[in-house]
Amino acid sequence: MKYEIKGTTLPMLEVRLTQGEAIYTESGGMAWMSDGIEMQTSGRGGLGKMLGRALAGESLFLTTYTCRAPEATIVFTPEAPGAIIPVPLQAGFSMIAQKDAFMCAEDEVQMEMHFRKRLGTGLFGGEGFILQKLTGPGTAFVEIAGEVQQYQLGQGQRIKVDPGHIAMYEPTVDYDIEMVRGVSNVLFGGEGLFLATLTGPGRVWLQTMPLSNLAGAISRYIPSKG
Repeated sequence: MKYEIKGTTLPMLEVRLTQGEAIYTESGGMAWMSDGIEMQTSGRGGLGKMLGRALAGESLFLTTYTCRAPEATIVFTPEAPGAIIPVPLQAGFSMIAQKDAFMCAEDEVQMEMHFRKRLGTGLFGGEGFILQKLTGPGTAFVEIAGEVQQYQLGQGQRIKVDPGHIAMYEPTVDYDIEMVRGVSNVLFGGEGLFLATLTGPGRVWLQTMPLSNLAGAISRYIPSKG
C-alpha cells in the first residue's frame, strides 16, 4: 500500500493498492475510487464489536475495499476541516484516539472501543470517556478537527487539557480527569467542570477545534423552530 495526503484545510487521503491489498473504513467513508476495487460491507467482528464501534462514534458496519486489479486508487475525505494523520503500528502495538477519529486502516489493523477504567474518568470524562483503540500490525489513518499539536512527554511530565482537545495519545501516557477547583472557576471560568491530566512518558496529539465546539458555535446561528 502507498498513500499520499493532499490539501491543507480540507485534505484528502489517496491510497494506491496493488492486487490483493485491502483497506477498510466505516460505512459511507469512501469518497471515490478507480475500477478494479471490490467492496464488501459487514459487521466485522460480530454483534459485540459492532455495538462497541457505535459507542465509539463509528458506524455499526464497516466496508472493506480489496484491490482485484494489478493496481487501483481509492480516496477518503474527512468530515470536517482539519488534518489526516497516518498511524503506523507494529504488531501488538496500539494507539488511543478520540471518539470518531478513525478514518480507515489496512485490513490487519484492529479497531475497537476503549473505556477509561478509573472512576473519575468514567463518570466525568465527557468526551474523553469513550475512546477508540487501534492495534497493529498495519497503518491506520485518523482525522482530527482543526490544527494538530504534538507533544513528547517525559517520564512524570504532566499537561492539563480540556478533554475535548485530546485527539490521540500513546498507551504509555496516563490519562485521568479531575474537577476544576474553586467556586468562581466552576461558575465563571467558561472552561467546563473538568480537566484531563496527561502524564508521560509518551506522545500526545492535541487538536485546536473539537467538533463539539464547532457544532456549538454553529448552532447559535441556526434559527430555532417555533
